[in-house]
Amino acid sequence: MTLKRFCKIVATVGPASWSPPMLEMLHNAGVDVFRLNMSHGEHAKTAEIMQSIRAIEKKSGTPICVFADLQGPKIRTGILKDDGITLEYGKVYKLTLEKETDQDNTIPIPHKELMDTLVVGDILKLDDGKLQITVTKSQDGDYEARADTPGLLTNKKGINVPGRQLPISALTEKDRADLAHALDIKVDYIALSFVQRAEDVKEARDLIGDKIGIISKIEKPSAVDDLDDILALSDAIMVARGDLGVECAAEDVPLIQRKIIQQCRQAGKPVIVATHMLESMVESMAPTRAEASDVSNAVYQGADAVMLSAETAVGHHPASAVAIMDRIIRATEKDPQSTAFQSLHQEDENYNTADAITLSARRIAEVLDCCLAIAYTKTGSTAKRLSRDRPNCIIVGATPDPDVARQLSLFWGVVAKITDDIEDFNEMIGKADQLAQASGGRDGERMIIVAGYPFGRPGKTNTLKIARIGAIAG
Repeated sequence: MTLKRFCKIVATVGPASWSPPMLEMLHNAGVDVFRLNMSHGEHAKTAEIMQSIRAIEKKSGTPICVFADLQGPKIRTGILKDDGITLEYGKVYKLTLEKETDQDNTIPIPHKELMDTLVVGDILKLDDGKLQITVTKSQDGDYEARADTPGLLTNKKGINVPGRQLPISALTEKDRADLAHALDIKVDYIALSFVQRAEDVKEARDLIGDKIGIISKIEKPSAVDDLDDILALSDAIMVARGDLGVECAAEDVPLIQRKIIQQCRQAGKPVIVATHMLESMVESMAPTRAEASDVSNAVYQGADAVMLSAETAVGHHPASAVAIMDRIIRATEKDPQSTAFQSLHQEDENYNTADAITLSARRIAEVLDCCLAIAYTKTGSTAKRLSRDRPNCIIVGATPDPDVARQLSLFWGVVAKITDDIEDFNEMIGKADQLAQASGGRDGERMIIVAGYPFGRPGKTNTLKIARIGAIAG
């Protein structure tokens, strides 16, 4: 088969992986989707990387999905006296609205939006949660805060305020410039950081229109609370566990991950599990057993994709990290106890004709042990519906639109193929036979063909055909 793995692999591009030979090696090792991190990406370099990926796509004949991950607002401390302050447990420090300070026992915070929202009792986590202070007093716009953890705080360290929704847009001026660049180089999705509420996604959608998809990164408790509305406005979701782990209690993050995956699967929207998946492989040739279990757990839960960050961006063994992640996914998907193949439709859901067709295709694939489901699709909706229903066979998303094919490459179990539109039933079956054989199907094996009639019209999934590969007459 073209693909024996259903869950997709996302790899972040960075200095360790942005050369054309390494990008091709990563793709050959199993990468389905490349992530461009705009926090560190110069526009000229990301344009060059994009050209390299499209060259690999042309050479391999495989549509490759690429998304640009916007940085979002960065809430950081200012410049401290002597470039650092050693916090002592229980000691009180002054918080002031300044870019820098020469005062002892003072932490400058150059963010008026944050300072204006603070109240006594608020907890501030600093430096990715390594340090914590609690606001104890407010007076004339300045605050005092008690150190809850000892340690060294240096300049420009990140600030998180768990449970506090900040009046800050998810899009900074840098993000807007990066978004315009991402549209210019024709990425397939943008990943939106610092999403606090559905309105943040709407703001991005108003800028983008329907040109590309939006992946909303769930990093904050307020986004978890507003997940239904955020999901409705998004094309995909990322479980950004790094920031979630800072803003939420550690014991809550696995439960939040499971909840998000379940809601995304019910909605038929792809969900990516990200951050610290094989982190030790930044240095080591092998992951820890805990990391292997972490990847496996995301696959069991039915994530559409799992993501590598520093492992492929700056790690010493980028291709090995991809290869090992591929092995973990394949091994997990062979387990008959995996819930990844369960269909998660809700009992009170309103079904239409397309839903009935794809649900029937799922059941037929199971009963007849079909090797492939061929989904003819103009907009991608047919293949997306099949992906949501989780048939135990690979879905070939056959579309005439290269942009649709690339976006489909993020979806669970979908192998995207660029084909011409079909005009009649004989052509439908004949092309399906060719696609099946090109995808590794053997003569005599059964396949399912799903399409919309009249052919070539979007939103008309109403036809299902069972055929044997190599038997054009069906």
